[in-house]
Amino acid sequence: MTRAVVVGVDGSPESLAAADWAAGEAQVRGLPLRIVHAWLWQPLDIPVLQNRDAEAESARAVLREAEERVTHRHPGLDVRSEILPDTPVAALVAESGRAAVLCLGTRGHGALLGFLLGSYGQQVIANATGPVVSVRAEDENHLLTPDGDVVVGQQGSAEESADVLGFAFEAAAVRGVPLRAVRAWSLPPVYTWSPGGLSLIDDAGGLEPYERKALREALAPWRERFPQVEVVEHVEIGSAGQVLLEQSASAGLMVVGRRARRGPVGTRIGSAAHAVLHHARCPVAVVPHA
Repeated sequence: MTRAVVVGVDGSPESLAAADWAAGEAQVRGLPLRIVHAWLWQPLDIPVLQNRDAEAESARAVLREAEERVTHRHPGLDVRSEILPDTPVAALVAESGRAAVLCLGTRGHGALLGFLLGSYGQQVIANATGPVVSVRAEDENHLLTPDGDVVVGQQGSAEESADVLGFAFEAAAVRGVPLRAVRAWSLPPVYTWSPGGLSLIDDAGGLEPYERKALREALAPWRERFPQVEVVEHVEIGSAGQVLLEQSASAGLMVVGRRARRGPVGTRIGSAAHAVLHHARCPVAVVPHA
C-alpha cells in the first residue's frame, strides 16, 4: 500500500498552514495526502451539557475546511480525510508509523521566543516512529518557497545518521535543491581521551580534519544513491543547535535526528532538535533513529 503524507488538523491557523505545506510535500513526492483530525467522544462526569452530534459535526467541519483549502490550491492532488477516534497524541503517534511523513502546525512568536511548541506537538515528536515535520504558521508564504536548500544535521557515525541523511537526500532530490550537510563538534573532555582515540585523530591530521572525514564518510553512500543532489559540507566547532540555526537562514527545510530509544525518564527530543524546533524559521523534520 502506498504511504501518504499525513497532516493533523484542528481548525487552527497553524494546522491549516501545516496542511498547505503537507499538500505541497505530497505533490512533489507524488503521494496522496491524508488529512486527519482526532476526535473521541468522552462523556464527562460533571454536570456540563454535551451534544455528541454537534461535536461530531464540528469535527467534520474541521476536516472539510482543510480539505477544501488544499484541493483549491492543489487541483488534481489525491486528498483523503478521516476522523480518528482517539486522543490527539495517541492518534498522531500511530499515524507516524504509517505515514511517509507526518506534519504538524506550530505557531511562531518572534525571534526571542521562537516556536511555541505545544505539549501535544512535543509528545508526538518525542514518541513518533517516523519522520515528523513541524511547520510554523506565521511564515506560511516563506515556507512554501520551493528553492530553499535542505539543511541536515549529521551526528555520530554513518550508521547512526543513516535514516536522517536518507530522509534529507530524498527531500533535496524531489525538490531539485542543494543539500547542506552540517556537522558540529566540540573539544572532548580530557578524561575521555584514550590512546586509540588519539591515534585516529592523529591519523586524520587533527580534530577538525577528523570531523570532516567523519562527515564525508557518512555522506558517501547517499551521494552515490542520489548523484543528482548537490551537496555542500559544513563542519564547525560549536553546539549543534547553534551551528544548525546559523546555517538555516535560507533553508526551505531543516532535518535533524532524534534517538528513538527510551531513557529512564521516557523519550526525549534532544537538545539540537529542541533548539531548531523552537527557533528555526523554516519547517523542521525530526527523524527518529537508533
